[in-house]
Amino acid sequence: MLHSSPARALGIDFGTSNSTVGWWRPGAEPLIELEDGKITLPSVIFFNVEERRPVYGRLALHEYLEGYEGRLMRSLKSLLGSSLLKSETTVLGSALPFKDLLGLFIGELKKRAEATAGRDFESVVLGRPVYFVDDDEKADQEAQNTLVAVAQKLGFKDVSFQYEPIAAAFDYEREVQREELVLIVDIGGGTSDFSLVRLAPERREVADRHADILATGGVHIGGTDFDKQLSLQGVMPLFGYGSRMKSDALMPTSYHLNLATWHTINAVYAQKSQLALKNMRYDIVDATGIDRLFRLIEQRAGHWLAMQVEASKIELSETERRDIDLSRVEPDLRAELTRGLFEDAIEPLLVRVRNSVTQLLNSADIAAERVDTVFFTGGSSGVPALRQSVAAMLPNARHVDGNRFGSIGSGLAIEAMKRYG
Repeated sequence: MLHSSPARALGIDFGTSNSTVGWWRPGAEPLIELEDGKITLPSVIFFNVEERRPVYGRLALHEYLEGYEGRLMRSLKSLLGSSLLKSETTVLGSALPFKDLLGLFIGELKKRAEATAGRDFESVVLGRPVYFVDDDEKADQEAQNTLVAVAQKLGFKDVSFQYEPIAAAFDYEREVQREELVLIVDIGGGTSDFSLVRLAPERREVADRHADILATGGVHIGGTDFDKQLSLQGVMPLFGYGSRMKSDALMPTSYHLNLATWHTINAVYAQKSQLALKNMRYDIVDATGIDRLFRLIEQRAGHWLAMQVEASKIELSETERRDIDLSRVEPDLRAELTRGLFEDAIEPLLVRVRNSVTQLLNSADIAAERVDTVFFTGGSSGVPALRQSVAAMLPNARHVDGNRFGSIGSGLAIEAMKRYG
């Protein structure tokens, strides 16, 4: 039974943008407060050079934006399944394997949860996307194995996984009044995951729910990809993206792609990268954009710009326009962003999302008209174009919003209680 005593295990939702930790206790909400009374800890580490220490979450972003010298690392989950995971980076003057970087952050989640609970935890259910890597089973398994190794090194003896949209389904099931056929739409920072699940009040206490999970699917598209496309279409042209060379070829895009992608921003600051850019400047017809790019790099303002783009994406879910003030780069310079521009920029991604939902319904052999409910969760599930895109496919379904940042962690806490007591 779920309600007898506090659970022996944690549920950890290690997210691309934000993370949560769930711990089931009778009569209490399962999510643990991780920072300043909030249930989320942004998945960010800042290595503060002056004080020679790592800082996490909102405090990390604060210190970076306040101008402390150091190295900001974000979208850490994106490392899973990537070739970077087998390499290392330099922080505070020392080489640090990327794998250990994940361990630092997940270890901080464990430490904060244990401090709140007043006890140690040796068992954990970790959330995972349906696919860490699209169309590569071996790389996907390697990503999961990496998380197992990281968790075991942190002191977890029992480590298991649950798909993130399934965890969200179990959280939603706490409030259903009758049997429902539910499409879980979980749009996180790095992935879009879907599950078609049969939920019912009388099924809540059942340990084995295999028969109720009709299909799972997903695609490696999330909020950071929306940020990237908004940046490339609406901001990077001001910094030379799409500029013509004297040969009539376009300027190489790698610099702008790196600047528009959280975990590759630092690559633009490398001496080799800057030297190549300087050599290229003389071959560009109009150097206005590339000169702005030099100033942005000199200020090491790539992460600042990425935060402005992310804030614009969020605001464009509520308003039709948001400008980014770029006067720190050039007086009176602004990026004029509109919802229409944003929606045009992400439409190719939405096509892939729709295709993934169609594939899911086909694999379950369920007609779209039979779906009772669409349950939206994940930090990027509020994007209007995405919601409309998915909702239009399911004509009879009502729309329900979960806790965008908390549904998965709550569901993982329920799963951890069922598995480990």
